[in-house]
Amino acid sequence: MHRSSIWILGDQLLRDHPALSAVEDKENVRVVIIECQQRIQKQPYQRKKLVLLLSAMRHYADHLRRQGYIVDYVKAGTFKAGLKKHVIRNNSTELITMAAATYGGRCFQKNLEEVLEVPILALPNTQFLIGSYNPIPSPEPEKRYVMESFYRDIRRHLGLLMDGKKPSGGKWNFDAENRKKLPRNQKPPSPISFPPDAITKEVMAEVAHMPNGVGMVEKFDYAVTRTQALSAFRDFVDHRLPLFGDYEDALTGNSHVVYHSKLSPYLNLGLLGPLELATAVEQAYREGNVPINSAEGFIRQIIGWREFMYWQYWRQMPELIDKNSWTAERELPNFLWTGKTDMACLAFAINRALNTGYNHHIERLMLLCNFFMLAGINPRKVNDWFLSVYIDAYEWVMPPNVIGMGLNADGGLTSTKPYIASANYINKMGDHCAGCRYNPKQRLGEDACPFNALYWNFVLQHEDRLRSNPRTSRSVWGLRHLDPTEREHVRRQATAFLGSLA
Repeated sequence: MHRSSIWILGDQLLRDHPALSAVEDKENVRVVIIECQQRIQKQPYQRKKLVLLLSAMRHYADHLRRQGYIVDYVKAGTFKAGLKKHVIRNNSTELITMAAATYGGRCFQKNLEEVLEVPILALPNTQFLIGSYNPIPSPEPEKRYVMESFYRDIRRHLGLLMDGKKPSGGKWNFDAENRKKLPRNQKPPSPISFPPDAITKEVMAEVAHMPNGVGMVEKFDYAVTRTQALSAFRDFVDHRLPLFGDYEDALTGNSHVVYHSKLSPYLNLGLLGPLELATAVEQAYREGNVPINSAEGFIRQIIGWREFMYWQYWRQMPELIDKNSWTAERELPNFLWTGKTDMACLAFAINRALNTGYNHHIERLMLLCNFFMLAGINPRKVNDWFLSVYIDAYEWVMPPNVIGMGLNADGGLTSTKPYIASANYINKMGDHCAGCRYNPKQRLGEDACPFNALYWNFVLQHEDRLRSNPRTSRSVWGLRHLDPTEREHVRRQATAFLGSLA
């Protein structure tokens, strides 16, 4: 008897999974979902991420059962062992799955037929827009492609925020309007929370007893089903999206999320789809509920940045993971695992990441990656730290985002410039400096913010390379204010600070 098995990966919890659509007879189909201990223990992961992943997988299995599917939920040491057990137990004559989002996952799928001794059908991945539409069909290996052009092409193709052939609002990009500092007396509304149910509580107890991990399971309040994730999206659109654009780049200790969506964990699990979010936000703009700068800014993150990162990942893998074009070799400082540093902005961002698994994109880019870049921390180790601490961290998104964009370590293939800044930017965009022991306006001395000496030391070290890039040449132009004596003092102060890191 012909019996198909459908393997659904833990980060493919889609409403319309293509493998489910590929078969018609539910009675002769078995769905297999595997909790793989080897994968869970690959490195110390954020415990709240593990709770989210495992709870969402178990809820998804129950959802499929209610739809009439027979689901084999397997706990196994390895994916290979779990799949072999399932195929033998169910007399499977074929295995249908969807292509993994990661390079390693697809390599594993490619060799499955020989391992399981049944035919394997790996369907195209439908979690991303890239695949059904590719703005750059045949990228040249060393050519630099700009995300803005990529983003505009996808918008044209999808007809998103378009008025005929022109962009809505008369501009493609409203980023210049999205750089306001959050007023001190302004308190953004907190996102909706979801109290753990019985399944989630069971998972929390299991994860709490796992030997390796980051953070704690306590105060877990994320959505674990598609219905809850949709509620989180509606909450964002109704309460935070209208001001998201204005304060997209704001750094503050007065709010956990500011006006950001906090939806990336659900997108990366497949509980929400990128196009459904983008079209709903466009509708909110068309109905007059959301200003153009907020709608465009959010849509650019979803169909521009996210899709571009996925495209860059597949363009550059497997070499991307080891790229290090700035030859940065310093080890990770210990305070990244404790949050104990006198630099108030970093202490706040790191403690938030460790405790909640979340930082918004400006905290990740202009605080953390800025520091890692200026301090010369090894990109591979930075990438591993990001994979460990964040609830939305997966192996397709972190390398292009961290190694490529944040640290510019891929030679500029992902981003045309390194994202570096002195304390002046942090003070301008945030409120952390007011409560910090360091002075953001002081370049040298015991009370000077380390970001200043690190920034100018980096510019001095890489003066020729920065000068040759039109987007960073202004940084080098600023060296005219530093005479030879002060340059030497900057080098000494930066060296002393870096030497103090353990």
